Amino acid sequence: MTIAVGDKLPEATLVEMIGEGPAPRTTAEIFNGRKIALFSVPGAFTPTCSAKHLPGFVDQSKDFKAKGIDEIICIAVNDAFVMGAWGKSQNADSKVSMLADGNGDFSKSLGLEMDGRAYGMGMRGQRFSMIVEDGVVTTLNVEGPGEFHISSADHMLTQL
Repeated sequence: MTIAVGDKLPEATLVEMIGEGPAPRTTAEIFNGRKIALFSVPGAFTPTCSAKHLPGFVDQSKDFKAKGIDEIICIAVNDAFVMGAWGKSQNADSKVSMLADGNGDFSKSLGLEMDGRAYGMGMRGQRFSMIVEDGVVTTLNVEGPGEFHISSADHMLTQL
């Protein structure tokens, strides 16, 4: 079953690369008492993700903060080392938190996994975005296969 507006996020642990190395962050730590803009990409360093999706959030991070967002989070079914390197290459530091859903457990618990085996990518997370307030999904945008519009930073800003 796919998560829906009004649902509480499931408990999970994501991993962020910090100076000391990989650091686990639980969904409770991330979302409780906070307003978060979360978006998911099929993979770090992939064309649309690197050229459009992540850059939109990096470039407009101040606009999100001005509209009450406490943190912008990008997740992908990649490891924390890859997410950290991708974030550095995209100048995401202090603008977008790059969290790894290494085994895809969080994406699967949301019902938003994607089978990318035909492309040699294995199981991944779908392209989506959501606004989460105190752990509850208030806005959800799930893209169709190969699409990129409703999960973009531009579109999300119109929803705040």
